[in-house]
Amino acid sequence: MVILNKIYTKTGDKGSTSLGDGSRVSKDSLRVETYGTIDEANSIIGIVRTHTKTSELITLDNFLGSIQNELFDLGAELSTPQKSDHNSLSIVEKQVDRIEQEIDQLNINLEPLRSFVLPGGTPASSYLHLARTVIRRAERLMVQLSLTENNSVSAIALKYVNRLSDLCFVAARYANQTGQGGQGDTLWRPGETNNDE
Repeated sequence: MVILNKIYTKTGDKGSTSLGDGSRVSKDSLRVETYGTIDEANSIIGIVRTHTKTSELITLDNFLGSIQNELFDLGAELSTPQKSDHNSLSIVEKQVDRIEQEIDQLNINLEPLRSFVLPGGTPASSYLHLARTVIRRAERLMVQLSLTENNSVSAIALKYVNRLSDLCFVAARYANQTGQGGQGDTLWRPGETNNDE
């Protein structure tokens, strides 16, 4: 259980922070950047959820609530070097399997895509596209971290964020079709603005 009685500790005033195993690193380290980006994605999903409390989107809201908890677990996993004995939380395969089932559930009634989707539409959809891009950035950082000596990232965690960005994409389409009047997606029309007419 986490108990926070005092928010400021002053221990990071000179630009360092503690990892999950108690070691201290610079706040600009790759590991801190990586789990900080996961936290950023979680915050955006929190914004999404202010737009998914309607009866049409409550299933999606429930999915996102679970994901927010899992992103805290992932942040804890990433904040602790893999070779540490302090790892108590980690993403597991059944969480990846659940996300795949949720993607399938949201996708079942969506129209097949015939072009790329432009980010936008309803507020929920727009923020889901933003979350998707931040999760992709987190994934790139996790790959970079996994390639750095002594800074491995679990294969399951990498798979999880890959699926999570897919879920955000499908969820954005679902929100556009299902929420606030079902306006649907705006599709990319290649070269539309480059002709002289």
